[in-house]
Amino acid sequence: MLIKLTCSALAVTAGLASAAQAEDLNALIWCDHADPELLQPFEEAHDVRVNVKEYEGTAAGLTLLEQSRPGDWDVMVIDAVDVGRAVERGLLAPLPTEDLATGSYFPEAVLADHTTVDGTTYAVTEKFGYNTIAYNKAAVDPADMESLDALWSGKYDGRIAIYDYYLPVLGLVGLEAGVATADLDAAALETLREPLMKLGAASKQVSDVVGSQTALATGEVDVLIGGGEWLTAVLNAENPDLDWTIPEEGGLLWAQSLAIVEGTEKPELALEFIKYVTSPEGQARLATSSCYWGMPANKAAGDVLSDEQKAILRWDDQADYLARAQLYPVPDAETDTAMQDLWTDMLQN
Repeated sequence: MLIKLTCSALAVTAGLASAAQAEDLNALIWCDHADPELLQPFEEAHDVRVNVKEYEGTAAGLTLLEQSRPGDWDVMVIDAVDVGRAVERGLLAPLPTEDLATGSYFPEAVLADHTTVDGTTYAVTEKFGYNTIAYNKAAVDPADMESLDALWSGKYDGRIAIYDYYLPVLGLVGLEAGVATADLDAAALETLREPLMKLGAASKQVSDVVGSQTALATGEVDVLIGGGEWLTAVLNAENPDLDWTIPEEGGLLWAQSLAIVEGTEKPELALEFIKYVTSPEGQARLATSSCYWGMPANKAAGDVLSDEQKAILRWDDQADYLARAQLYPVPDAETDTAMQDLWTDMLQN
């Protein structure tokens, strides 16, 4: 998101098989993959223990790989749009496309342009969703949430939280200003400075996933820019008033992918893990992980998910949502530095 995630209490080890019997599979993950409901069926089927380590942001994940020895890690979860960066550094191994279940995928979720480099596939998309507006519909006018302009109107000043990840939020600020994410270069960034500073001044806090969920759930804030189904769906049972929408200006599509790490000594087991996670059963468990929910890339998961789960995920609305969403910005080094500098300026003002 993708996305930055924190569920560190889960992200240490998982599995029921004893150390004496089980083979290990080491995975760099986001917190949704630490859920025992996802891991245990695979561990039991293959008599394996999945050791997981959570990381935040692609840069941190790539640094972990580069500082590790070949064979330390077997699989990795990575933003689909960042697969090319990992391949350039020689960190991911090619995947056999004939073993991937992409034939039953949502077509827009395959993201082959990003997971394939020079005709070779290095990752498979497994889950996707949207960075957009999340809100408490008992505390705001839902009609206001149909436009990003509402966050700059003054009506919700002091009631807004900003998700603490510069890429999606700058992308959304760009959409409000009429700048497509594909056009968000260093020059375009300067046009976003004023609206970003105004948004920062109107907000009560800038917070990570857990902080954002807590603030929205407790009523500290009523609106979150950068949120979406991944933030509110897991809280739906406790508070069905927490909702999300894609405004008329659009939202940002996040998509996470799963890859085999170059140098793994267990390529067959790593591939079996990918096949399991992208199977209908694995996809349904991943989609409804206890850390955060998201749409499964494999449409066949719809046969496993309940009608209630699909309703929370807005299953029937995906064709419209995907058509209106834009991909994350994929900045070059210069633009990325400028983005982080602008974000830091907002945080410090």
